[in-house]
Amino acid sequence: MSQPPNPSAPSLPGCWWHPNRQTGLSCARCGRPACPDCLREAPVGFQCTDCVQTGAHQQKQQQRQYRNAGLGSRTIAGARLSNSYVVTATLIAVNVVIFFVTAVQAKSLFNNGAARVEMLGELWTYPALGGGEWWRIFTSGFLHYGPIHIAANAFSLWMMGRALEQVFGRSRFLALYFVSMFGASTAVLLFDAPNRPSAGASGAIFGLLGAYAVIVLKLRLNPTALLINLVINAYVTFSIPQISILAHVGGLVTGAVVAAAILYAPERNRVRWQSIGLVIITLALVGLVAWRAAQIPSLECDFGMARGQLSYLCGLSGSGGAST
Repeated sequence: MSQPPNPSAPSLPGCWWHPNRQTGLSCARCGRPACPDCLREAPVGFQCTDCVQTGAHQQKQQQRQYRNAGLGSRTIAGARLSNSYVVTATLIAVNVVIFFVTAVQAKSLFNNGAARVEMLGELWTYPALGGGEWWRIFTSGFLHYGPIHIAANAFSLWMMGRALEQVFGRSRFLALYFVSMFGASTAVLLFDAPNRPSAGASGAIFGLLGAYAVIVLKLRLNPTALLINLVINAYVTFSIPQISILAHVGGLVTGAVVAAAILYAPERNRVRWQSIGLVIITLALVGLVAWRAAQIPSLECDFGMARGQLSYLCGLSGSGGAST
């Protein structure tokens, strides 16, 4: 009894990249036949090397578009995660350089207040508002009296600035710093004696301390470190003579308000709401300074000799008299 011949086994397709290699495998993504050497494990099945490279390229493009759209990992202030503290380091460097400029000009490390740069930049009401020298509101925040003053403020800025810069990001941190400085100067112009000059970065630094307090409250963190900082700074403020208490209080309050405007802004359109909050705070400070300026008569200010020393003097326009 004869039997029919065995049917021939069906031939397998050749690998897309190695046609001489028959294979029963295929790419889960494009469906092309592929030998084991040309397949890579994927989240679902195996994919050919071309599809793996294409998928990686598309993923990088999507991640780039995601970052450019302002999405991704963010801090509570809406800033991108970063370990950079270049703004803090730059602010410290600028303060130190300006201090040494005044020391060289005054030819004294401890009596640098006699430098012309110091007298032209420190904050006091008569020349700032009566003489129209409004730049003193900010230049005073970069001037210091003696090496202990600059060293203490540089150390405080380094300790608090690094952490807060990472939370707020560079642009928001700069806004916090300078608006706090503005608030500290506004408090001095409103309430301090109009003929007493002041200078130092401590007003802006107290603004950082106020922002730190808002972060502690928002995240319900352990307040021990904050309380220690407050006690130390309060002791320094009230125990050392010639420390501007008003500048510290003004900076502290302004920094807390600025931090609240940034941290409590709605997540939707966060940048816009944060910008609106900062503009409102700044305009309020401008309004207070303008109100105070309206109460100061027009003055003429210039360098002159007083008690045998070069001083910066202000007097009523056309009178030639000096107010200080």
